[in-house]
Amino acid sequence: MRFAKIKVCASKEFMTECRTLGIMKNWKEENDSLKATFKFKNFIEAWAFMSKVAMVAEKMNHHPIWSNVYNQVEISLSTHDAGNTVTDLDRELAEKIDKLI
Repeated sequence: MRFAKIKVCASKEFMTECRTLGIMKNWKEENDSLKATFKFKNFIEAWAFMSKVAMVAEKMNHHPIWSNVYNQVEISLSTHDAGNTVTDLDRELAEKIDKLI
């Protein structure tokens, strides 16, 4: 069962440490999700970013909830198998997404 391998982290401590290290600065944790909004020059750049995220997410078998309107992409991450809360898997995907920018 996938749930047994998922670790739920203390969110405030983790996000504080990330900000101190200058990583995951696009993300905020709210309502048991990691959320970020990314803005691009135009729709083509936004769509290209989403394509890159899709490849990473598929390799991880961990897929975001997201939306796209013109040059803006909103992403929400949580882990269904852990009761729709934020886990290390979400944090790992968020870090990988940030590296695509």
